[in-house]
Amino acid sequence: MLETIESINNVVNNFIWGVPAMICIIGVGLVLSFRTRFLQIRKFPYAMKVTIGRMFRKKQAADGAMTPFQAVCTALAATVGTGNIAGVAGAIAIGGPGAVFWMWISALLGMCTKFSEVTLAVHFREKNDKGEFVGGPMYYIKNGLKKHWHWLAYLFAAFGVITVFGTGNATQVNTITTAIDSALFNYGIISKDSVSNINLVIGIVLAVLLALILLGGIKRIGQVTEKLVPFMALFYVVLALGVVILNINHVPAVFKEIVEGAFSPASVTGGVVGSFFMSMKKGVSRGIFSNEAGLGTGSIAHACADTRKPVKQGFFGIFEVFVDTIVICTLTALVILCSEVPITYGQAAGAELTISGFTATYGNWVSLFTAVAMCCFAFSTIIGWGLYGARCIEFLFGTKVNKPFMFVYSLVAIVGATLDLGLLWSIAETFNGLMAIPNLIAVFLLSGVVVKLVREHFDLEAREEA
Repeated sequence: MLETIESINNVVNNFIWGVPAMICIIGVGLVLSFRTRFLQIRKFPYAMKVTIGRMFRKKQAADGAMTPFQAVCTALAATVGTGNIAGVAGAIAIGGPGAVFWMWISALLGMCTKFSEVTLAVHFREKNDKGEFVGGPMYYIKNGLKKHWHWLAYLFAAFGVITVFGTGNATQVNTITTAIDSALFNYGIISKDSVSNINLVIGIVLAVLLALILLGGIKRIGQVTEKLVPFMALFYVVLALGVVILNINHVPAVFKEIVEGAFSPASVTGGVVGSFFMSMKKGVSRGIFSNEAGLGTGSIAHACADTRKPVKQGFFGIFEVFVDTIVICTLTALVILCSEVPITYGQAAGAELTISGFTATYGNWVSLFTAVAMCCFAFSTIIGWGLYGARCIEFLFGTKVNKPFMFVYSLVAIVGATLDLGLLWSIAETFNGLMAIPNLIAVFLLSGVVVKLVREHFDLEAREEA
C-alpha cells in the first residue's frame, strides 16, 4: 500500500516540479513582465529606495496589523530557509554550475510575479472578525474573480493546510536536529546512543517556543521575525562573503563556469551533466522553491501590513526575491564553487556540500556557525509557514480554529524531531507545488488589475510631485 502511494506521489511530484510546471511559472512571469513593461528592471532603483527606505522608518502598526517591515520579514522568514543552503547545493550537483544562471533567470521573472501577488493581496484583502487584516491568493481569488472561479480559493487553502505541516514544519525541524546533532558529534559532546533523547528534548523546546510565538498573534510574529531575519541573513552573508573574498582569484573562472555551464553543461562538468534541460530545470525549480514566486504564499504575510498603498507594498516582493535568490542563493553557489570542494556531478547533494565549502576555507570550527545559521533559517521558516497555515485554515473554517491549529502545528515539531517520515516530506513537497496551480491561474486572470494599479500609483505620485 505504502509503495503504491509512494509511486503515485513520485509521478505527480515529477510532473508538478517538472517541465510543464516550469513552463507555467516562467510563462506567467513573462506575461506579467511584458504587461508591466518589465517593471522589475525599469523600477528596480525605485523598488530598493521604497523598500530599504521604509525599513528604517520607526512606525507602530495599527491593531491587527504589522508594519510593512515586519510583513516583509515574516515573508522572508518563510522564504529564506534551508533551500538557500541545501537546495542550491543540490541544484549545482545535479544540474552543474549552469543551474545558477537559470536560478537568476527564474528570479528575474519571479520578481514581477511576486510583486503582482503582493499587490493583489493588499488590494483585495479584508478584515476578519478579530479586526486583523487577512489576504493572499484565496482572498484575491474570492474578491477579484467571478464566482465560478471561487473553487480555486478553497483548493489553494486546502493544499496550504496540508503543506504547512510537512514543508513548513516537520522537514525544517528535521534540519535543525540534524545540524545540532552533527555539531555535537564533531565536538564529541554526544554519542550515537543519546541522539534520540537529544532530539526529543530539541523537539519539545521548539514546540514550546513556537507555541509562545504563534499563539501570541500577528503582533508577536512580526516582532520576532523583524529581529531574527535581519540577524540571520546578515550573519550568513558575512560568513559567505568571507569565503568569496578569501578565494577572490577563483571568482572570474567561477562566473565563466556558470555562464558556459548554462548552455553547455557537459563542457564544465566533464560530460557527467550533459543535459541543457536538466541544468535549466534544476536551476529554475530550486529558484522557485527558494523564493516562492508563483506559489503565492508570501503574499499572505504582506496582506497583514499596515499600509494603504498596494503597489508600494508590492515592491517589497521584488526586494524579497532579490535578497533571497540573487544575494543569498548566489553567495551559497559561490561558497561551493570558489572553495573548489570536490563535487560529484550527477549525484544528489545537500547542506553538507555547502558546509564543506565553508570548512575548506575557514577550517572545522566554522561548522558550529553553519549549524547556527541552519537552525535560524529553519526556525524562521517554521514561524512564517505557521502564519500561512493559520490563514489557510481560517479561510476554510473561520477564526475559531486559529488557536487549536497553532497548538497542533507547534506539537508537530516533536514529531519532526523524533520520527523518520520520508514519505510525508515527499507528499508535502507535492502539495507545495499544487498550491502554485490555483495561484498562477488567478494571477494570470488578474494581470490586468495589476497593470491598472501600477498605472494609478505612478499617476498619483506624478500629481503629488507636480
